[in-house]
Amino acid sequence: MTVSEPRTVLEAAAKRRFLISRWPWRCAGYLLTTPIPVLAAAVPFGLFALPWAAALSSRQPFGARLLLVALGALLLAGLGPLVAAPLAEVERRRLRLIDTRPVSSGHAGQTWSRVRYGEAAIWRELGYACLLVTLAPVLYGALLMFALLVGGLILSPLLARGSGEPVALGLFKVATPMEAVPYALVGVVLAFAIPYLAALLTGVHAVLARVLLGRGSEERLRAELVEVARSRARLVDAFEAERRRIERDLHDGAQQRLIGLTLQLGLARMDLSPDSAAGRSVADAHEEAKRLMDELRELIRGIHPRVLTDRGLPAALGELADRSPIPVTVRADLPERLPAHEEGTAYFVAAEALTNIAKHSEATRATVSAHLQDDVLVLEIEDDGRGGADPGLGTGLTGLADRVAVVDGRMLLSSPAGGPTLLRVELPCSRPSE
Repeated sequence: MTVSEPRTVLEAAAKRRFLISRWPWRCAGYLLTTPIPVLAAAVPFGLFALPWAAALSSRQPFGARLLLVALGALLLAGLGPLVAAPLAEVERRRLRLIDTRPVSSGHAGQTWSRVRYGEAAIWRELGYACLLVTLAPVLYGALLMFALLVGGLILSPLLARGSGEPVALGLFKVATPMEAVPYALVGVVLAFAIPYLAALLTGVHAVLARVLLGRGSEERLRAELVEVARSRARLVDAFEAERRRIERDLHDGAQQRLIGLTLQLGLARMDLSPDSAAGRSVADAHEEAKRLMDELRELIRGIHPRVLTDRGLPAALGELADRSPIPVTVRADLPERLPAHEEGTAYFVAAEALTNIAKHSEATRATVSAHLQDDVLVLEIEDDGRGGADPGLGTGLTGLADRVAVVDGRMLLSSPAGGPTLLRVELPCSRPSE
């Protein structure tokens, strides 16, 4: 069984081997370097707080003091982010000492020099800076005082021997080294608690830093949505490329070989007597090969029709109308070519919709129209059938909606009982260059 390596100082402190691991030293490094950013931030923040100090210490009228308070707030809100942003960048790097997990900035940009006051991240960083210059000195100072007290207890026998007078150890006094020995033993025991207290303090500091300096929930969700959109686009591209490859292989490989086989069977059929057993067998094989040819042609057309690749969406919609068992009128006011994704999606939506009309609607006619409206490809399929189309009845409408959503489009359906049914699909589409 593999034991996972601690990633944070709090996880390390829960391990038995904490005291002999590298984490106490990493913790000490973090503690010793904390005064640097604290002092660096304390100077400008102290200047921002001067109006507040003047308001508290002066005997000026209430209006003047209120004005000083407002001035301090404006200085903090206006100039504070300029200090907090670089401080946050330093703290994110310093955080690696006690938390090895990566933490990324919540800013939209990659540099702190371009402060954006409208971002939530900059205000979280300002809050962290305020806590760093106010709360951190108190807590770190308390830890330092505890460490000094423990050091005094351990050294109490030496202090008592070198002084002729009683030595104060907190609330107690010792006059001789022998009297100080119990206190020294207590100090030795308490010394083992210092690394754990330091780990607790720095661990809480790390948690606070990660929450305030990392990406917030909105930024994380936004980044995840962007990645999902990009991965979905990559999957669509890969799927479309694979569909074209399969269509090309079937058209240039299997279909051509089947055509050759059909021709050979046709020639063999001509050489044999139609009344002979061999002639009848070859004739049956020839007819079966022709039926297989038709099925393969339909399969290739269903994967990716050649006419769509060669001549574009208007011609492909016209071919769909010609193959439909009910009369279909096509109105396509489109440029010669559109982006491949939009053309393919519009074609397959129209093909599935016409198939549904033929199977379920009892319609006598249908109309397919396509046009560009601003930068949106609008496809409308209407029939005079009985209506009542419902995506929940397994008529393929849910699949159409999913296909449209992949390219960030939307599908609208109007199908009252008794008809007519109108299916409208809107696909974002960039206009082709003139």
